[in-house]
Amino acid sequence: MRDWLAAGANEHQERLALIPLAGLQHSWGELARDASALSGQLSAAGLGPGGRAIWLGASGAQGARLLFALARLDAVFVPLNTRLTADELRAQARIAAGTLILCDETCAAQAEALGDEWPVFRLDNLPATPPRDLPAVRRVNPAAVQSIVFTSGTTGTPKGAQITWFNQFASAQASAQRLGASEDDRWLLTLPLYHIGGMAIPFRAALSGAAVVEFDLSKGFDAARLMVALTEHAITHVSLVPTMLHRLLEAGLTGTPHLRCILLGGAAASPELLARTFAAGLPVAPTYGLTEACSQVATLPPGAAPRKPGSVGRPLPGLTVTIVRDDRVSAAPGEIGEIIVRGPTVFAGYLNAPDDRTLQNGALHTGDLGYLDAEGNLFVVQRRTDLIVTGGENVYPAEVEAVLRQHPAVAEACVVGLPDAEWGQRVAAAVVPRAETDVAALETWCRARLAGYKCPRQIRIVNNLPLTASGKVIRRAVAEMLVAT
Repeated sequence: MRDWLAAGANEHQERLALIPLAGLQHSWGELARDASALSGQLSAAGLGPGGRAIWLGASGAQGARLLFALARLDAVFVPLNTRLTADELRAQARIAAGTLILCDETCAAQAEALGDEWPVFRLDNLPATPPRDLPAVRRVNPAAVQSIVFTSGTTGTPKGAQITWFNQFASAQASAQRLGASEDDRWLLTLPLYHIGGMAIPFRAALSGAAVVEFDLSKGFDAARLMVALTEHAITHVSLVPTMLHRLLEAGLTGTPHLRCILLGGAAASPELLARTFAAGLPVAPTYGLTEACSQVATLPPGAAPRKPGSVGRPLPGLTVTIVRDDRVSAAPGEIGEIIVRGPTVFAGYLNAPDDRTLQNGALHTGDLGYLDAEGNLFVVQRRTDLIVTGGENVYPAEVEAVLRQHPAVAEACVVGLPDAEWGQRVAAAVVPRAETDVAALETWCRARLAGYKCPRQIRIVNNLPLTASGKVIRRAVAEMLVAT
């Protein structure tokens, strides 16, 4: 497989490729030359073929440069969620067996905290060691791992999903076929590169010669700033999670002359949110995807979305989706079952997890529930069992429950997701105490040990948890109890 950036630079030499928040804009030709220079510097810093570069950065522009530079080295991109605690970051860097840690200025302190185990370099301040002379173009092995992206999977333990170059190529091509792609497109990079949906955008742009416009993620999400960016940069495409779209609607977004597609995914969109979006005339394209399928699996084009409210559309070209009942029999149209995905975007498995059952004979068993209508459109009923998706971030209850149970005053804990108009779901917990405590103390305990989005927004102290006859917690009953408070 040919180096994507080299191909894009050859075909779209003078067209804009990258528009950063600050500094010079890059054409595709300039970005190709920059990636070659950066790959030489990284090689001099000790990164070689098969090496794993841990990335801690808020800058989408610097991360995009790094993506392409690593391809020149046959090295692996391992982006970590910058919202994690130091302990969480360390655990994931160990799982990935990182070679070195790269960061931007914003995340330098987080990276330096890991400097006792790994060499740490700021991407804009690499060692002055003379860069090694590397070829400007390399052939890319399609089966080689391009990135390791961490996801909670189905067990609650962080797992490194291995994404290959062929996964990325197939995903970008299939997305272009479904949504359309042009060298005149401008994608606003609103998702961080540790999200597969964010990482996919530079690759899509490289295929079509489109421009990637960086949105400032270091200050958190701000609807007013995003609305300005959509207009000022004549954005044609933007990827959003439902929480972002909710805030944009609250801020009065009614579209712009250039905006052709709002790719809406990362969590289930409520019927109320979709109705408001359609009423505002926004070009929303509901989509269903997973890290393990390299982003999009099914997408409903903007023109069709109002006619199929609640659907995420048909599988992308090259992918197949089947629905399987609990008895492993294929479901009939309209019948709910587990969503199974097959195709060239399905990942190469989790790192160091050969016995994981998510990937079976090339088929991705998502654990998500849904159904297909008679026309083959997918409707997602529920995301992975018990998994909480809040503001586009995955939270697995087992991880939060483990932190709560570590508190000396807590005997039992059950964590569930409750419906939330803004966040899609909010994290909530019912706690059985063993000693005197209060909600404020438990909130402080969680904030010190978990990323902010994982911390319960609602905690109730109870005498006991509802159990089945076999002693299992009835999560549905816990959720009903918490909703009633």
